[in-house]
Amino acid sequence: MLEKAIQGSRLYWGWVIALLAFIGIGFLFYLTQYFEGLKVTGMSRDVSWGFYIAQLTYLVGVAASGVMVVLPFYLHDYKAFGRITILGEFVAISAVVMCILFVLVDLGKPMRFLNVLLYPRPNSVLFWDATVLSIYLLLNLIIGWNVLSSERKGIHYPGWVKPLIYISIPWAFSIHTVTAFLYSGLPGRHYWLTAILAARFLSSAFCSGPALLILLCMIVRKFTRFDPGTKQMRTLAVIVTYAMIFNVFFFFLEIFTAFYSQIPSHMVHFQFLFAGYEGHGRLVPWMWTAAFFALVSLILLINPTTRKNEGTMMVGCVAVIIATWIDKGLGLLIGGFTPNPFERVTDYWPTLTEFMISVMVWAIGLFVLTVLFKVAVSVKEEVEGVT
Repeated sequence: MLEKAIQGSRLYWGWVIALLAFIGIGFLFYLTQYFEGLKVTGMSRDVSWGFYIAQLTYLVGVAASGVMVVLPFYLHDYKAFGRITILGEFVAISAVVMCILFVLVDLGKPMRFLNVLLYPRPNSVLFWDATVLSIYLLLNLIIGWNVLSSERKGIHYPGWVKPLIYISIPWAFSIHTVTAFLYSGLPGRHYWLTAILAARFLSSAFCSGPALLILLCMIVRKFTRFDPGTKQMRTLAVIVTYAMIFNVFFFFLEIFTAFYSQIPSHMVHFQFLFAGYEGHGRLVPWMWTAAFFALVSLILLINPTTRKNEGTMMVGCVAVIIATWIDKGLGLLIGGFTPNPFERVTDYWPTLTEFMISVMVWAIGLFVLTVLFKVAVSVKEEVEGVT
């Protein structure tokens, strides 16, 4: 089926070439980091995780959200999702690919990843995170490709795929739960030291991932002859709505706990993020922007009229993605490191090198997604006899 990925319009090839160009430019920046080391980044002793791990945190959620279409279709026989389940699985594959790449670039030297494989430590959360991500990638590849191939042949997928589908459902929850444990397992970082961090991760995943899938379905409808379906997108929008409500609710629980108990080590991180701390307030406008878009998304998605209208639904989904990316892609990580356990502030902001390497990884992920979507949509059009 991969031959379908080399058949496309000028617009398709223009998009592919643009992605390859960004990959090439980003790779030149990566070579600088490879030979000069992580000193070319904004990371330091106090902020040892940066923009790369922040992107990993966000994308693990996007990958985990694939279960929001897999579970209703395979477990509850919600047939409407049959049109988009493969798209959700392919989004998960591209997201996991980016997660793994962000880990590799964060290590400075990719061969350091071999330490995880050659010297596994069962008490290392990083070891388990790498394990669950790799297995989740493999599960989605096997399930997605076999189901799509069977659909093309007009037959039911092989029976041995069913157990893998059942395994992939709890596995999707595990990948973001284990990622949350990477943070909450560090006792010196009070912003992350909370029992509901995994719940916060999952709630943000189950709103941001389906929101992204809705936007991708709209793009597929506009530029191809395959229609993912209005009913499917509206159902996803309902999932996004409830998940976003829980996401915001959990965040307010954290704020209430910190300020009602008056625990300085917990309050100081929120003060840094939303009001600044000792003159350091670079993230303040970003966090208030996230709060604004979170409010906009709730207004548009809770109201059934605006949620069912595709124009306002699209705006609501974009607002969800912006709010969750700022919260998890910037605020969660930088806010957890700042101030440090000695109440000192070490400023961190991604350098141009970090940003361009991140663009490279995103471009690789979008390239993988483009190829997979091209194959999936072409098969769907072939099966439906669309001309």
